[in-house]
Amino acid sequence: MNDHSAILIDLALAEDLGAGDVTSRYFIPADRHARAFVTARKAGVVSGVDLAARVFSTIDPKLIVDILIPDGSRVSDGALLIRVEGKARSILAAERTALNFLQHLSGVATLTASFVELVTGTRARILDTRKTTPGYRLLEKQAVIHGGGVNHRLGLYDRAMVKDNHLVAEGGPAAIQAAIHRLQAEQPGIEVELEADQPAQVHTFLALDGVDYILLDNMSLDELREAVLARGSHMTPWLEASGGVTRETVRRIAETGVDFISVGALTHSAPALDIGLDFMPL
Repeated sequence: MNDHSAILIDLALAEDLGAGDVTSRYFIPADRHARAFVTARKAGVVSGVDLAARVFSTIDPKLIVDILIPDGSRVSDGALLIRVEGKARSILAAERTALNFLQHLSGVATLTASFVELVTGTRARILDTRKTTPGYRLLEKQAVIHGGGVNHRLGLYDRAMVKDNHLVAEGGPAAIQAAIHRLQAEQPGIEVELEADQPAQVHTFLALDGVDYILLDNMSLDELREAVLARGSHMTPWLEASGGVTRETVRRIAETGVDFISVGALTHSAPALDIGLDFMPL
């Protein structure tokens, strides 16, 4: 568990517990020992199991916490994910925070898996975006991987992505090429992606050196096929389709021959997977 995740756990527990769990303090005996299972109540792909287990251990290091099914696993309704045993008050104090992480991240993984399944048999791979919950980006992007997807850039620092509103685009192809050369000279490990919203731009960008990706923004299926044809047999630049992608449209987009399809909904609109905690007799 990295430091960032530990900080998120501490913040989440602080906002939930405040000065303490008044319900458990008055209604649960301090010495009550209990056993509980975190259970999937709907089929899906789980992510955040390790994180949820850490929540229980953070609340009470004396709790016995066993991970029964690892992150990235497909589970059926009723699958037991985590077993926890120890003080009932401790289990209840950790319950909601652990489930919040686990339900949300499993929702991201499950939605990603549904998109990945829809493009099976094509060359296209499903990408996430930077449209993430503030502070949760690394966790959500890990959930995308658990669902079989691929991470796009993590932030503004690890890939140059030139869109229409970047001033460098105002100078035309020569200015873009000069900027790419400067970037390669100063930061040779940084990839370059150029956004095109019309076929003419694709042809222009294909003639430039040092372009790793071309983002095909909101293009029609015919325009996507034209871009793939224009690239020809070359493996690069990689072609990424983006804009309004849904489960109803993703297969047709994939069949145009693009390499990647980015889907913002993976992280900004994933419904939580139904997961709960149930106490069992000792």
